[in-house]
Amino acid sequence: MERQPGEAIKNNTLGTELLADLASKHAVAQFILISTDKAINPTSVMGVTKRLAEIYIQSKQIAPENKTRFMAVRFGNVLGSSNSVVPIFKKQIDEGGPVTITHPDMTRYFMTVSESVGLILQAATQGKGGEIFVLDMGETVKIVDMAKQMIELSGFRPGIDIELKFIGLRPGEKLFEEYQHKEELHEETEHPRIFRFATKLNNNNGVEEFFKELKNNGILDLPGNEIKECIKKFVPEYDPYLE
Repeated sequence: MERQPGEAIKNNTLGTELLADLASKHAVAQFILISTDKAINPTSVMGVTKRLAEIYIQSKQIAPENKTRFMAVRFGNVLGSSNSVVPIFKKQIDEGGPVTITHPDMTRYFMTVSESVGLILQAATQGKGGEIFVLDMGETVKIVDMAKQMIELSGFRPGIDIELKFIGLRPGEKLFEEYQHKEELHEETEHPRIFRFATKLNNNNGVEEFFKELKNNGILDLPGNEIKECIKKFVPEYDPYLE
């Protein structure tokens, strides 16, 4: 996605817009967007396109005649999911190393598949419309510590039997993730491990106009850096990686 921001916008952002419009048009009871902690103060195309999707469904919540309840859930890194770091490390260990890590200070939130499914179901049960739900994932985990633990559990010694190789941050990658925007209000839920974040919804803040601009002004056909700069004008907390 980082290399093809136009395609990422079509999929994550405009795809969400299309589905949300259809849900509202047909008075679907609930619509739950699967978002990510990378949407908070995003530095990646993946994160900012998901942030735009969040913004759109929140604007849709207060649209005239809308009867659908729009909610979002923000996932951390889901263990065992596609491209999860765990199977990658396991494969590298099985091959004798090295185990590649982007940065020694890299941390991430982790959750299991069952926890992610439970979060969706809780959002469907508790959501009133316009909220974003997040699981309390505990403390962040240092990726290098996870790698060392996996090496040890495989019967090897980190740095001796299996090399640890630091390869540097990838384009758009953050050292750490967050789970709340500063404008969002924290509210209690019936579940002790689930947070509800609400944003004051009083108008669409130019959301529809910006989405029309994305689709009709040829923005998605511009070079990657220019697309990212256009998005930043609408999502000022976005800190894009520019080639």
